[in-house]
Amino acid sequence: MTDGPVDVLATVREAARDRRQSERGDKTRVVVQVGHCSQAVGAGEVAGILASADMKGAYLLTAGCDGACFDAPQVVVTHSSGAGVRYTRVGPEAVGRIAGDIAAGLDGADDQRDASFFAGQRRIALDLCGELDSTDIDDYVLHGGYEGLARALALTPEGVIEEVKDSGLRGRGGAYFPAGAKWESARAVDSSPRYLVVNAEEGEPGLFKDRHLMEGVPHRIIEGTIVAAYATGINQAYIYVNAEANLSSERVEHAITQAYDNGLLGDKILGTGYGLAIEMRRGAGGYVCGEETTMLNTMEGYRREPRLRPPFPTTSGLWAKPTVINNCETLASVPFILTRGARAFSDIGSEKATGTKIVSLSGSVVRPGIAEVPMGTSLREIIVSLGKGPMPGHTLTGAAVGGPSSGVFPPSMLDTPIGPGMLHESGVMLGAGGVVALDERVSALEVVRRLAAYNAAESCGKCTPCREGTPRMVDALERLMSGRGSPGDLDELRYLAEVVGLASLCGLGQAAGAPINSGLHFFGDELAMMAGMG
Repeated sequence: MTDGPVDVLATVREAARDRRQSERGDKTRVVVQVGHCSQAVGAGEVAGILASADMKGAYLLTAGCDGACFDAPQVVVTHSSGAGVRYTRVGPEAVGRIAGDIAAGLDGADDQRDASFFAGQRRIALDLCGELDSTDIDDYVLHGGYEGLARALALTPEGVIEEVKDSGLRGRGGAYFPAGAKWESARAVDSSPRYLVVNAEEGEPGLFKDRHLMEGVPHRIIEGTIVAAYATGINQAYIYVNAEANLSSERVEHAITQAYDNGLLGDKILGTGYGLAIEMRRGAGGYVCGEETTMLNTMEGYRREPRLRPPFPTTSGLWAKPTVINNCETLASVPFILTRGARAFSDIGSEKATGTKIVSLSGSVVRPGIAEVPMGTSLREIIVSLGKGPMPGHTLTGAAVGGPSSGVFPPSMLDTPIGPGMLHESGVMLGAGGVVALDERVSALEVVRRLAAYNAAESCGKCTPCREGTPRMVDALERLMSGRGSPGDLDELRYLAEVVGLASLCGLGQAAGAPINSGLHFFGDELAMMAGMG
């Protein structure tokens, strides 16, 4: 009798355990968190110094950032007894002391971790991020990795789709389309080959969650990708990474190679008859590349411009074949669902929005970083409870939510719970989960202007409403804010925001009026005074 995928994974795990014991035994584990955020404050230098330090009885690993970017660089030491210590904001001058602590076997009495940042979170996709060696598949497998895949391969593709549908998982890239329904739609199209594309472009300002996933738990993304591909009858997948995300692409590429080497990609995955090939593609540059049809155009070698829809990618996508496009965070949530069951996921969050959402928190907060919270968590909880509110001596005056395709909230709206779709009728939406806290040093209208200017600069120029309308909105807003405006500029802003939204070809143009609409709704009195109407 042939072993099933769960049995084969057990063999893979046992081999990983043997290698680990042979190479490391009971040595002390030292992890340096090196991500795109912590590199900026010297984490790479700290890792290099520790690598050359005399740490007898210890071994050094590199992980991604756990999301507490405010505490970077971080060094996490775990002794064979399980006791350990976390060092935060480590500078090169502190490495010698840390090496001495390791040699002395300190047990964590001086642990510097601020546990309150993690206490309000519920980690599914980010689980173990910052703790696992992001360059070592053995570390992932020994912590339960690929168990969701093994369980999926023991089901029929239809059974996997039903499990994901029952979980209520929606896409986490901003559109929040039900993941199971998308997979079912692509599988129902009688055409082959089919393709799966992982959208890791993440070119939106104020957003950095996917990079944390790729740098910290790349194998979780690959595991979710294999499950999605199996469920939809796909044998070729691509991971599309932002052109500037060099560390992310390096770790994803390495993880893909390791998955092939361990029989988790290629033919007969985990001893089954199913096979999948994954390749990485780098983005063409620009915010618009995150729009799914623009991304497909760049993959085919065409200009970074959107396509007319319909047909939709699930019917005619990459090379005119059925194509499933999922965001990194969406796929990183899938292993939990297959391992723990749909109910475990749907019990988190709210009835209309199940599961968790990773939020990129920046701006005027004491603790910037990324946090994974249940759907339905309020913006105030994210900014004040997790982020510890504005910087000392400053006052919270609002938040830019959802990036340039969304808008700005005043403080009175910060009790709004996060969820899919519109958070407010003015056009403010959660999007991919960027939250930028504001204080009195920057006016909300200046933030609206910057968002509008970003959309104008990033327009691909293909369709007239977006190409011509977005800069005209910026011009009208700048006239008002400089004291040269008139009531006619207010009318033009309202008109252009509506026309550009209704007539543009892709999501960039369709949402380009959202910052303007939020400014008109929440800060209309200020704009009226600027127009001489006050």
